[in-house]
Amino acid sequence: MSGSPARPANSVLHGAGAPPGAEGKGRARVQPARAAYAQGRARAEAAALLGDPHPIVAAAAQGDLPPWAEAGPERRRHMARVASLLDAWAGDLGVSEPRRAAWRAAGHLHDALRDARPSELARRFPKLRRLPGRARHGPAAAALLRRAGVRDRELLHAIRWHTLGSRNFGPLGKALYAADFVEPGRAERRRWRAGLRARMPGRTGQVLTEIAAYRIHYLLRMERPLHPRTVRFWNSLVDR
Repeated sequence: MSGSPARPANSVLHGAGAPPGAEGKGRARVQPARAAYAQGRARAEAAALLGDPHPIVAAAAQGDLPPWAEAGPERRRHMARVASLLDAWAGDLGVSEPRRAAWRAAGHLHDALRDARPSELARRFPKLRRLPGRARHGPAAAALLRRAGVRDRELLHAIRWHTLGSRNFGPLGKALYAADFVEPGRAERRRWRAGLRARMPGRTGQVLTEIAAYRIHYLLRMERPLHPRTVRFWNSLVDR
C-alpha cells in the first residue's frame, strides 16, 4: 500500500473519513488495557484445551513451523518480528505464561501459508473461493491447525481473520491484527507505524481504528470491494 489515505465516501463505514491520528510519543500506559484484557481472559482461556498446549502450538511458540507451512525466509522473519511484539505486549498486559506462549505461537503461525498460491488454497479448501486471494492463507492455516487437533478457539480465530479483521476478536486477535501491520520490518511509513507501536498495548482500540481506516482507504482508492467482515469489524471499532 502506498500514498496518503484518501477520505472515503462509503456511507456504510461509520466515521471512516477520520484520518489516521498523530504519532504516539513514549510508551502508553497499560493499566486500562490490563483491565480490558482481564475481561476477556477467562473466556479465552476456557476456550483452550486444559493441560499442555498442542505440540504444534508449543513448537510454534519456539519459532518452529509445522511441515505443511509454505513461507520463505523473509516471510519467516516477518512472523518472528510479529511474535516478538505479541510476546512483549502479552507481558505488558500480564497474560499468563501458557497464554503468552499461545500469543507467540499465533505470531509464528499466522502467515504459515502466506506463500502458497491462493488458487491452490481454494482448490484444497473450496469454501475459500468466497474470499479475496490475499485473505485465504489465514483461514487455510486455521483449518489445518484444527484438523491437527488444535482447539484453542481464540488462537484459531485470530489466525483465521488476521487479514480481514473480525468484530469477534479477543485480546489475541486484536493484538495480532495490530502487530502484523506495525512490526518494524514494514518499510512503508516507518515513523507512523513506530508511533502506533509505541501506543500498544495501552491504546489498542485507537490503534486498531487507525490501522483499519488506513487499509479501508487503500481499498477504496484502488476501487476494490470491501469484504462484509471488514465492514463489520470497522463498525465494531467506531460504534463503541
